[in-house]
Amino acid sequence: MVARVIPVVPFDLVVFGGTGDLAQRKLLPALFRRMVDGQALPDSRIIAAARRDLGADGFRRRVEAALRVHVGPEQLDPDRLAEFLCALDYVRLDAADEDGWAALFHRLKDSERMRVFYLSVAPQLFAPISERLATSGCLTPDTRLVVEKPLGHDFASARKLNRQLATIFDERQIYRIDHFLGKETVQNLMALRFANALFEPIWNARHVDHVQITVAERVGVRGRGAYYDQNGAVRDMMQNHLLQLLCLIAMEPPAHFEPDAVRDEKLKVLRSLKPLDGPGDVVLGQYRGINGEPDYVEDAGSPGSRTESFAAIKVEIANWRWNGTPFYLRTGKRLQARVSEIAVVFKDAPHSIFPASAGGTNPNVLAIRLQPDEGITLRLTIKEPGPGGMRLCQVPLDMTFAKTLGAQGLRIPGAYERLVMDVIRGDQTLFMRNDEVEAAWRWIDPIIAAADTAPEGPRSYDSYSSGPEEALMLMHRDGRRWRALAA
Repeated sequence: MVARVIPVVPFDLVVFGGTGDLAQRKLLPALFRRMVDGQALPDSRIIAAARRDLGADGFRRRVEAALRVHVGPEQLDPDRLAEFLCALDYVRLDAADEDGWAALFHRLKDSERMRVFYLSVAPQLFAPISERLATSGCLTPDTRLVVEKPLGHDFASARKLNRQLATIFDERQIYRIDHFLGKETVQNLMALRFANALFEPIWNARHVDHVQITVAERVGVRGRGAYYDQNGAVRDMMQNHLLQLLCLIAMEPPAHFEPDAVRDEKLKVLRSLKPLDGPGDVVLGQYRGINGEPDYVEDAGSPGSRTESFAAIKVEIANWRWNGTPFYLRTGKRLQARVSEIAVVFKDAPHSIFPASAGGTNPNVLAIRLQPDEGITLRLTIKEPGPGGMRLCQVPLDMTFAKTLGAQGLRIPGAYERLVMDVIRGDQTLFMRNDEVEAAWRWIDPIIAAADTAPEGPRSYDSYSSGPEEALMLMHRDGRRWRALAA
């Protein structure tokens, strides 16, 4: 169960690309769980819009098969499943021609009902679909538009897209979704910082030695090669996911927990990022196969590709709170383990009173784990139990959500469950604003330009390793080391 479920008003949700992988694997299962938990009312409707000639019954069969794969059997109550499938409809249309738009207009209920249009499609279709929605009469004052990344390929294209959407929608109607921001641990990061008085006095450069943000995956790019090879790790992960996490760690407390107050503070962080001093602050890598497995260029189907599958960047923030405290960001494919984590590493105690025989002290580390096993740990130094004098050891104060909340009978909602419901409630706190997107691209663009003109391509690294040797040196030259990649 989920605590304090509050139903939302009935809505019409139109999913462009409703037969695609994201909709079938993430979005529709999320909506089903919300209906099971009583949050999405059964008289709401979900209309898929896609080019395939499926019909409503064919689409329902497809969704039922997907739910049986992606939803736990304990939630697949036959009555609730039948109720959800009845809420589904399907319209065949193509964003590039006229067919289907009139049918979509007639499927939508009265104009007083909230309408959400979710664009789970290629980004080049965002503007054309938005224009068709306007000319076909589908838009109302209470319309909301959801767009997935990538939001542009660089600063210029991101600004162009923002301006195109702004000719049709108000900024308050646009929801730029980043599923990382919907994870329960990310929500708890803000609660941890701003609802507990003990952290604020030490959340600054005087007490924090450095921060590590890691998003590592064991899988390669096979199956996504065509998309990935046009983007790479910097565009695909750094520009959005990792910079958003950095903003939440580094931002000042907003005056209120409301969308623009939070996003104003994140924007200040992005605008305070120092331009990189030189190429030594960036390491790009590309995995090579081992034991007969394919390397990156084989997976991507792109011989001679210089696209990076790994990126590590040292970032500094030029403001009073963080000046002099580095933030180390890394992300990559085919690494040692699948793990996403933020680690705040505090400075050593200024003086040790203990003899050398007690063992050295270690810095306290606050680790916020996004996946797998979402949770928060704080590593402290204590005396090792037992006789024989003073011996120091490190232990974690561990709050793994599945253990802590599971014992209370609470189910942790998935990221898309929260984010879709936030769209329907009209809460933009966890969605990027147009100026945030552009500020992130403005900072990232020089990194991409430098990589494109560098005489050498990305550094090679073994699959299932911790990344290129140069990424280790990025930390070692500062007298630090990356945290181990462990699932």
